Amino acid sequence: MGSETGLPKWASEPCIMGIDEAGRGPVLGPMVYGCLYCSVSYQKTLATLNFADSKTLKEEMREELFENLKADESIGWAVDVIDPRELSAKMLKKHKINLNEISHDSAMGLVSKVLNLGVLLTEVYVDTVGDPEKYRIKLSERFPSIKFVVAKKADSLYPVVSGASIVAKVTRDRALRDWVLDETAENINRNFGSGYPGDPGTKSWLDDHKHSVFGFPTLVRFSWGTCTSYSKHLVEVLWEADANDEDGASETTRKRQLKLTNIGFTASKMKTEDITSSGKGRCKFFQSRKLELLSEF
Repeated sequence: MGSETGLPKWASEPCIMGIDEAGRGPVLGPMVYGCLYCSVSYQKTLATLNFADSKTLKEEMREELFENLKADESIGWAVDVIDPRELSAKMLKKHKINLNEISHDSAMGLVSKVLNLGVLLTEVYVDTVGDPEKYRIKLSERFPSIKFVVAKKADSLYPVVSGASIVAKVTRDRALRDWVLDETAENINRNFGSGYPGDPGTKSWLDDHKHSVFGFPTLVRFSWGTCTSYSKHLVEVLWEADANDEDGASETTRKRQLKLTNIGFTASKMKTEDITSSGKGRCKFFQSRKLELLSEF
């Protein structure tokens, strides 16, 4: 039973949920959070369904188990697919959101989603991200009526988390397999391997598909440190520098903001104060129209 179907009768009984992710480490493709839930009274049956940590199962077995749980009317499930562009944008924004925070938000979003369906969740088991106790406290403060169990290797300890692991892994594998590339360059191909940084096929694909101006295809999490070594020969980019944008910023901060070295771009060697005082380096569109940034009208 997917989260989009009608609410079954058992959902009004006390229910348990398991949450796990797939695709946290790869440099390519989405990160997927998955959950599986059922009534507390169904736990014993759940333990007989041969769910296991998805990483220990072959792809064919994961696919078969996923189809089985989808057909089981005593089980509910849901996923949150986080696009690689969203991951990079959050991790590189001015007020950075790290991967742990993104993961926590996704897990809490799944809990909220299932609660909003009307499911009576009383216990939730989660494979930890970061310190288990701190994560448990964070979840409990957000959802005080639910008992949370947060543990390392929860996907191998609790069948309900093992099921969630299968949901997440199969969904990510299918998403990567069926990914529609936005880019249309003639030499672009789909031979990108597993997407993990250590995969020779993935390394080769990254090297072949970097662009000196536009960087990487949208499939790539360009905020990953893995991408830095492929960015050495990107063109120099000069970013607009307005004094009004930099009020209160230190000289060191201003120079760092111009570089964006986290993703391999390097800025002009022109000093920040030269740009702001002379107007050199400002976009020609603004120069030709004598436009300046106003902080108030």
